[in-house]
Amino acid sequence: MTDPFLTEAPNAAVPDKGTGLRILVVDDDRTLREGCASVLQMDGHQVSSTGRGDEALDLVRRRKFDLVLVDLYMTPISGMEVLKAAVEAHKSVIVVIMTGNPTVASSIEALRAGAWDYLPKPFSASHLQVLVGRAAHASVASREPREAIKPSSLLTPSSNGGAESFSLLGVSPAFRKAVDLAQKVAGTDASVMISGESGTGKEMIAQFIHKHSRRTQRKLVPVNCAALPDNLLESEMFGYRKGAFTGADRDKPGLLEVANGGTLFLDELTEMQLPLQAKLLRVLQDGVVRRLGSETQDAVVDVRFISATNRDPQEAVQQGILREDLFYRLRVVPIKLPPLRKRVEDIPLLADFFLKRSWERHRASGALAPGFEPETMAFLQSRPWRGNVRELQNVIEHVAVIADATRPITPDDIPVYDDGPLEGGAAESGLPASIMNDSFHVAKDNLIAHFEKEYLSRLTTRAGGNMSKAARLAGIDRTTLYRLMEKHGFRRDALSGAND
Repeated sequence: MTDPFLTEAPNAAVPDKGTGLRILVVDDDRTLREGCASVLQMDGHQVSSTGRGDEALDLVRRRKFDLVLVDLYMTPISGMEVLKAAVEAHKSVIVVIMTGNPTVASSIEALRAGAWDYLPKPFSASHLQVLVGRAAHASVASREPREAIKPSSLLTPSSNGGAESFSLLGVSPAFRKAVDLAQKVAGTDASVMISGESGTGKEMIAQFIHKHSRRTQRKLVPVNCAALPDNLLESEMFGYRKGAFTGADRDKPGLLEVANGGTLFLDELTEMQLPLQAKLLRVLQDGVVRRLGSETQDAVVDVRFISATNRDPQEAVQQGILREDLFYRLRVVPIKLPPLRKRVEDIPLLADFFLKRSWERHRASGALAPGFEPETMAFLQSRPWRGNVRELQNVIEHVAVIADATRPITPDDIPVYDDGPLEGGAAESGLPASIMNDSFHVAKDNLIAHFEKEYLSRLTTRAGGNMSKAARLAGIDRTTLYRLMEKHGFRRDALSGAND
């Protein structure tokens, strides 16, 4: 096919498709419409197509389709109207929106209206085949009985005290908004990007989405992009062939292949090197995996992607840390988790749950935990909680270990690691108490110097002494980084593990 919206991917392998689906293709671009129909018919599917929205409305109401591929932007009847009519007529239909201009607003609107996924244009024939293969799997899975998601279960600890139970415990509007969106997107195959500070529960939201998805019987495979060196991360994700590098004494499938049929969770996505991001983008587009050291396409994978970052992902794109095309592929649905200090009404629920669970773990079997004094709970709600829910959990576990079981827990029982307020005070701005003793220009110069030195110290620690990585994280070139380090008296040879 030569249409610019449906590009060829030569020699791309395709997944097993099993029983042919009844498919409707709706697009006012005749070349793309006929190209899609041709590919799908060769794969054994029963395909109908139309370029008119009114005909599509009539077809979805009169006939039962397994899958509807519909262009979002058509006139006078839009793809959104076709989507709503299809879902209203047959609840089990899978609708995929095709568009060359995906936006966050349109994607969320389509998902809420019942869309199963997005297919961004341009797409290759193999990308279309992989998506239809996933749809075939989902169509079969949807006919099997599956436990419904009950809204009340999102707010109640599970009986086994699992990790999900506390991360989804909360009633604050900001947190409920995030959980409600996770609930809506769970049943689709749309890619989700979760952002929020460290300790807010991003991995728990990912686990929740996977648990309530059509892929719940398959694996959720987590990948921490910040925990592995770049070359090791690539070999872990994509696998390798025997002899690909020293020590590769056998063929090994990567985590993308391990996650086939399930979900891949990319934690700290923005720490992934740009060349590896480009390779991952290829998998997102065509579902094809090539192991290190291989000259052939080793596998076609059907993977749902959930990613997370404690950075602002749009700022990471602007800084050149995250590829823009990968960002839009992975952020079909964005979910932002609020920090704990923005959901203080949830702290009593979380504190009580953590205390009960930790008390049962560290005390005699059947021992009842004491309660919190009212002023203790008020004290907990006043804390900045820089480490968010994770920090609160650790503090309450400390209390469970040392508290006197014969009396309620008082503020004196709470360990204080950092008294400085996070917002609205000197601790947030870094302003010393003596700042007003200096003139404006002297104070400004001193503060800039203090910031630069502190930033460089934390930056080089985070980068493990790797100067190239430090420059990339800071969004500056290495020459500028070296100049700043020299200015503030840093010696490269004193950095632990320094390397380029």
